[in-house]
Amino acid sequence: MYIPPHFKETDQKEIEALVREFGFALLISVKDSLPIATHIPLQLLTDENENWILQGHMARANEQWKNFEANKDVLAIFMGPHAYVSPSWYNHRNVPTWNYRAVHAYGKIELIEGEKLELMLRGLMARYETAHAEKPQSYDETPAKILEMDLRALVGFEIKVERIEAASKLSQNRDAESHANIIEQLKKSEAYDSKRIAQEMEKRKK
Repeated sequence: MYIPPHFKETDQKEIEALVREFGFALLISVKDSLPIATHIPLQLLTDENENWILQGHMARANEQWKNFEANKDVLAIFMGPHAYVSPSWYNHRNVPTWNYRAVHAYGKIELIEGEKLELMLRGLMARYETAHAEKPQSYDETPAKILEMDLRALVGFEIKVERIEAASKLSQNRDAESHANIIEQLKKSEAYDSKRIAQEMEKRKK
């Protein structure tokens, strides 16, 4: 990922927090010299050495997984909040841009099955049910027949992350007056994640 120095995110806690919050990722691999991608929720785990492991699953009918053994290198992209920035918000003439936060995680992928797959599915369901449902349903509440059918219809995997790149493009290259006005304008906007980007800019304000 191209990251100008002033937009490079180096705070490991911020990077991890983004991946955990915005877990619906884009998983990219290569098949026959062409990129292939799936939009998919991923769960972040760490091993005893604090190395990252990403776990997820996809439909068995999805052709992407069938090439994982031949080419284990994959890229998972996590897109955080993002918002349009108008040049009318600067104290000088300029061009439009887009503020955003994103993480690219590169690693090797392996298929998982059996008990490890079930543990992954339990964890993934608990993670998102707890976060989004008023009355979360547990894995064990799912009828056995449905679980059996779904397990046959999916493929589980985990990615051992080898390299992480992260960007937080938040108008760090703007003068103080323009920076403050961008924050105020984003707070007023109802578009995209404007208010969230304003919060991120304020958090990092010098």
